[in-house]
Amino acid sequence: MTDLLLWLKYLLLGIVQGATEPIPVSSSGHLIIAQKLLGIEQRGLAFEILTNTASLIAISFIFRKDIMRLIVGSLRFVQTREKSYRADFMFAAYVVVGTVPAVIIALLFKDQIESYFSNVRTVAVSLLITGVALWLIRNLRGRKRDGDLSFKDALIVGMAQAVALIPGISRSGSTVITSIAVGMKQDTALRFSFMLYIPISLGGLVLGISDIAGDPDRSTLAIPYIIAFLTTLVVTYFAMKWFMNIMAKGNLIYFAYYCFAAGILLLIFL
Repeated sequence: MTDLLLWLKYLLLGIVQGATEPIPVSSSGHLIIAQKLLGIEQRGLAFEILTNTASLIAISFIFRKDIMRLIVGSLRFVQTREKSYRADFMFAAYVVVGTVPAVIIALLFKDQIESYFSNVRTVAVSLLITGVALWLIRNLRGRKRDGDLSFKDALIVGMAQAVALIPGISRSGSTVITSIAVGMKQDTALRFSFMLYIPISLGGLVLGISDIAGDPDRSTLAIPYIIAFLTTLVVTYFAMKWFMNIMAKGNLIYFAYYCFAAGILLLIFL
């Protein structure tokens, strides 16, 4: 019975991670809240890395055609210099530029950020900040498509992604919001945001292999970890599809309402 309860708790954690990773409400913040409510204390980063990897697989599968087009187009542009491939090459270059700020901040300050900000009060305040940002861009409809971006746009969005290292600040939220704020169309903002997510998550996985290998709970929590991983994988896929539909309709305002309600409730009750 004890094992069954533990498996159920990790199933719920997988649902929370999968449901919140693609949408602008902060998966890391919601995991902190869920772990507190379920009475689970994680030692190290192995669980976070595993569930983030599950989300990465699901999101990469959804954007697989875009990923392949950018890789093939970039390689062909380097080889042939044909103008028809330049847009793909430049978009890939913007993704690289946009990834740099978060990489630098993560390498220098990630441990300090997690130490100082991994608490429910920070999550609550961060959700309120995310809600305000979503409210401010609710009526913006940009005109920039993939071929209209600039290195300045990429750097600004990249800095927003770096800010999202603070628990409660949504990575997808900060990058989508900032992409729209600099004038991108909804579909371009969505695509650019999640193209930025892929290298950051891959880097986190590579750097976190030692955390997974050295996890003190690895043997005792093998089954719960597998349950959470598979649950996160499936739920992320459907949550991402749902969010893409929301973005297409321009209904981000509903996430602002959620962030306001969640932030206020957390400040009152936790």
